[in-house]
Amino acid sequence: MERDDILCTCMDITKGEVEDAIKGKKLTTVEQVQEETDAGTGCGSCIEDIEDLLKEINNT
Repeated sequence: MERDDILCTCMDITKGEVEDAIKGKKLTTVEQVQEETDAGTGCGSCIEDIEDLLKEINNT
């Protein structure tokens, strides 16, 4: 998935927007990402993708 690909279709949020929020705000949980970006607050089908990004960026 590229940075400009839509990660959250419900809220029309890109992978890059989520990555930037995680890195910029040092987010560590899905809930923090949801509060910051609204990604994952619709149908929830992108929550696994958000979890994967959190693990990748935070090296956990």
